[in-house]
Amino acid sequence: MPLKVAVQMDHISSINIAGDSAFALMLEAQRRGHALYHYTPDRLALTGDTVTATVEPVEVRDEAGNHFSLGEGRHADLAEMDVILMRQDPPFDMAYVAATHMLEKIHPKTLVVNDPAHVRNAPEKLFVTNFADLMPPTLITRDKAAIDAFRAEHGDIVMKPLFGHGGAAVFRVTRDDLNYGSLYDFFAVTFREPWVIQRFLPNVSKGDKRILLVDGEFAGAVNRVPAEGDLRSNMVRGGAATEAELTEREREICARLGPALRERGLILVGIDVIDGYLTEINVTAPTGIRAVKRLGGPDIAAKVWDVVEAKRRG
Repeated sequence: MPLKVAVQMDHISSINIAGDSAFALMLEAQRRGHALYHYTPDRLALTGDTVTATVEPVEVRDEAGNHFSLGEGRHADLAEMDVILMRQDPPFDMAYVAATHMLEKIHPKTLVVNDPAHVRNAPEKLFVTNFADLMPPTLITRDKAAIDAFRAEHGDIVMKPLFGHGGAAVFRVTRDDLNYGSLYDFFAVTFREPWVIQRFLPNVSKGDKRILLVDGEFAGAVNRVPAEGDLRSNMVRGGAATEAELTEREREICARLGPALRERGLILVGIDVIDGYLTEINVTAPTGIRAVKRLGGPDIAAKVWDVVEAKRRG
């Protein structure tokens, strides 16, 4: 049975279709005959328990520069939708949190992917600490004495904002780095929340593996190799995607995470693994679907819709 699917996303005109996972999901939904609607998060409205938005019918095409057509917008009760894909990009700020509260009003009668309450309660750099034994040594704080002690113990470290995204404001600080004091001051005036401090993993130069899980099961992976002279492997920062196979350690990580993801309704999740260490669990708008398929891997968008359709039938 065709589904009515609304996609909450940054405006479709602004996306790069070559790497956008929301676009991949929309292409597959359209291929299956589902009715697609588009809206941006600023169009959400809540009155009592009724959540509405101005939605536009959308048709998508895998053609750069000509990838969408929008129909006439209408004010819709989102409870009339079968599925909502919550796919706007971070930052994970109070606007993002507010959207999860609003969509929680209609889930699961309308299936929101991913479950909005658990998206809210599983920020990528905090949820991962539930699996601390799989991680590199990690400290979350803004206390300078605690960071100094961590640095004295582990030497080279990485500092990054707790709610950062896309590799923004990620810094390597060496044991004798004279910029450390200035960087601490910069973080202190820029970010009110604590920061993530991790032991630096030298093998990041060989790649940061993005592993995608669908309903808690391994679905595909790419290895993201940093550009020359850059610490960050994120593809939006110039990282190059190469095909990847899972190691035994990475399969162990997936097996450990799977039950926790399923019980939280986190259908599409991207985890980051460097040199066998789990560093992040991405639940907001994980990317990588198009890169995996382009490199000859499985069609993860199809796997997602198989799961969504089964849940709707159930």
